[in-house]
Amino acid sequence: MKTPKRIAPLVEEGLVDEVMRQLMSGKEATVYVVRCGDDIRCAKVYKEADKRSFHQAVAYQEGRRVKNSRQARAMEKGTRYGRKMAEEVWQNAEVEALYRLAAAGVRVPKPYVCFEGVLLMELVTGADGNAAPRLNDVELTRESALAFHKALLREVVLMLCAGVIHGDLSEYNILVDAEGPVIIDLPQAIDAAGSSVAADMLERDVSNLATFFAAVVPELAGSQYGKEIWMLYEAGLLTADTPLTGIVAAPEEAADVGAVLREIALAREEEAERTTYQMTVDG
Repeated sequence: MKTPKRIAPLVEEGLVDEVMRQLMSGKEATVYVVRCGDDIRCAKVYKEADKRSFHQAVAYQEGRRVKNSRQARAMEKGTRYGRKMAEEVWQNAEVEALYRLAAAGVRVPKPYVCFEGVLLMELVTGADGNAAPRLNDVELTRESALAFHKALLREVVLMLCAGVIHGDLSEYNILVDAEGPVIIDLPQAIDAAGSSVAADMLERDVSNLATFFAAVVPELAGSQYGKEIWMLYEAGLLTADTPLTGIVAAPEEAADVGAVLREIALAREEEAERTTYQMTVDG
């Protein structure tokens, strides 16, 4: 096929020899199958910010850092240079996350290089040797659903132990190769220690998995794996081998309603006394 304009610089640099076909087009990028020498890889071409349906929300950018204060100020002001820096941060986030997660043993595609807004990485293939299907396109049995759910919870735990939360995990950005699930699409990855919404994002990711697999395994719909994983993480007890139950016990002590009402009454009395005193002073 004709070489897309955004991939042309990689061809010129000798990083890509041939663009074979388009693999998919998503909300933040278009992915092509490319030939690099004797290897078949994929090239992820990021869409321009104004053409993405997945916006760079503040929640996803929180905790990300740039090289110097000038870049940070430009990004805050939204200048042309600042927008360019924001794009680089957005794209580099996925590359950095992929390297970080691969080193932690998480099943993600191997990244090779990010050049001119194009990420060159491993093409994940299925048992038939063709591009691996998305989880959403795989026919599930109860047994395979349970196995995949368990495997993905372990991947989520491994990611969190490495300080990363996917932030947009669903059946649409998980591939299934011969060995099981592979997690993809990480430009919106959350820094677990640097984001105030990390717990919410983690719980949403895990909830998305439960909702998907609950179509085959209904009891997963009521599970609380997200809360359990985060509680163990905060307590410093989370490891790749930590057993999970999906159950979070309710607080053993019932709320002391009487004590709460007494506090409210006391606050009202103090406010009334303050108001009376102020009126006396003003008078």
